[in-house]
Amino acid sequence: MTRIDNKPSGAGSAVTVRGLVKHYGETKALDGVDLDVREGTVMGVLGPNGAGKTTLVRILSTLITPDAGQATVAGYDVVRQPRQLRRVIGLTGQYASVDEKIPGWENLYMIGRLLDLSRKDARARADELLERFSLTEAARRPVSTYSGGMRRRLDLAASMIGHPAVLYLDEPTTGLDPRTRNEVWDEVKRMVGEGVTVLLTTQYMEEAEQLAHELTVVDRGKVIAGGGIDELKAKVGGRTLRIKPADPVQLRPLAGWLDELGITGLASTTVDAEGGAVLVPILSDEQLTAVVGAITARGVTLASITTELPSLDEVFLSLTGHRAGAPQDARPADDRQEVAV
Repeated sequence: MTRIDNKPSGAGSAVTVRGLVKHYGETKALDGVDLDVREGTVMGVLGPNGAGKTTLVRILSTLITPDAGQATVAGYDVVRQPRQLRRVIGLTGQYASVDEKIPGWENLYMIGRLLDLSRKDARARADELLERFSLTEAARRPVSTYSGGMRRRLDLAASMIGHPAVLYLDEPTTGLDPRTRNEVWDEVKRMVGEGVTVLLTTQYMEEAEQLAHELTVVDRGKVIAGGGIDELKAKVGGRTLRIKPADPVQLRPLAGWLDELGITGLASTTVDAEGGAVLVPILSDEQLTAVVGAITARGVTLASITTELPSLDEVFLSLTGHRAGAPQDARPADDRQEVAV
């Protein structure tokens, strides 16, 4: 699985957010959020539970109004032009929002009619999307008989009925098996390739790596970091030296000896026995030079030595103080999902 190609940096802004604030009682779900999403790209919004991600999506999809600040999507103001905006956006929430009592085809046809498609166009669009999401065989069955992955695909199809210019995906693969998750990722990539702009909230670091062109990290209602994936990794600082001795027998002795030297002053070295390498955390080029010099002086023959940036999960941990998905303060009642049509 490969990431989608980078989009041209000259693309215009499809989503612009300035100073967005939202309170739930005494809880400030959003505290002055700024955000820009370039047209035809995927913006990944990362944050722990209760960070404000779903509140942001609900404001941008006109389901709730902000207490302060401004936001425009596809040229429409989310507060002053909600009806116009709803015609150019799609939303897939954390939980499938389709009607389980009626067949999948009828769900899509009904949404098409609500979006003012003609009967002919709504039928054609329902057929097209069911085929695109590999749901044609189940089209006439009640959604209650669908598997979780099938419901998620139908929900994503429903968000595409109106050919949206901007699509919100709020933790779209939560609870899906790896195969179905990959299918959803492939479909998102295809949509972006067709020019759709996507705002993706997720706690899966692999999902962010696969789909996002840029990332925004939010915590306790504030934006705490943003930029490209490699840019964020560089901001956090730190690299890992992956040292592979020519003789695997030297793995553990080499790790212990490097720890004793205390060159890096960081966490202890670790041994990747399966990969046949010693992993050494460093913060600077000087430390890299010192480690290589010490190994050379020791007379250890190396098969290879490479440097690695921190993982996205490590970046998230460094920025927020806990790993993705770790419990946070009780989140406000902004997890109730609604669908804008």
